[in-house]
Amino acid sequence: MLLDLLLRTADYRPLPMKVSIITATYNSAATLRDTLDTVKAQRYPNIEHIVVDGGSRDTTVDIIRSYPHVARYISEKDKGLYDSINKGIEMCTGDIVGILNSDDFFPHPNVIGNIVKAFDEKDVDAIYGDIAFVRPENLKKVVRHYSSKKFHPRKFAYGYMPAHPSFYVKRKFYQEFGLYKLDYKIAADYELLMRFLHSKHLRTAYLPEVIVYMRTGGVSNKNFLSRYVLNREIIKACRENGVNTNMFLVSLKYFFKVFEYIKPRVGNNAL
Repeated sequence: MLLDLLLRTADYRPLPMKVSIITATYNSAATLRDTLDTVKAQRYPNIEHIVVDGGSRDTTVDIIRSYPHVARYISEKDKGLYDSINKGIEMCTGDIVGILNSDDFFPHPNVIGNIVKAFDEKDVDAIYGDIAFVRPENLKKVVRHYSSKKFHPRKFAYGYMPAHPSFYVKRKFYQEFGLYKLDYKIAADYELLMRFLHSKHLRTAYLPEVIVYMRTGGVSNKNFLSRYVLNREIIKACRENGVNTNMFLVSLKYFFKVFEYIKPRVGNNAL
């Protein structure tokens, strides 16, 4: 009774859900400020930004230190991108966790607020949306739009997943179902999404907006060898999660990817 009285008289309001954003860096000085600026500019009041650096030799760490909004950071050698992300997840304390790479950035200040609103309204375990690719030399020039709207778990067999940078999930599921597997060089994100959404059947909702802008390029699309390794790892992820597929099926995504470059549809402006 005393607690009820205190809550009523103090006009008690519970804190909004905390969102942890994990950024992994390595010699990222050329692009990192755009990432940090757009996290700092978010209007949502309860964000924990954690930066995990892989022992950069440029001015990356100096840049990180110059942003007081960064809740925690470490700089040490790691085993690659997914190892850094795993460290960040283990460090974070938020209710919801998302990944923002060090050369990516948010398109507007309400991204995180919209994500939390979707979690509240739809009562789900995870949210995903769209991403857009921009030219490194012109961040306002959108050249590709990746939509997750038509995703269904059965499409994993065809090499298709929701846009990983748009994926936000309740932290407790990392604790329950595990982190990114380090025996994958390129497709650990694919395997984790398949594990969470196909094998563990998390309740999800699609948020119909661009959540992240990404610069063109990236390891998985660098050359033919990278694409081959990616597809082999996708097949491995399918096998580990009980999905039948083959190289032909997972390669079909390259045909459909062509349509992402035709008249990109983006409703937000870049920096």
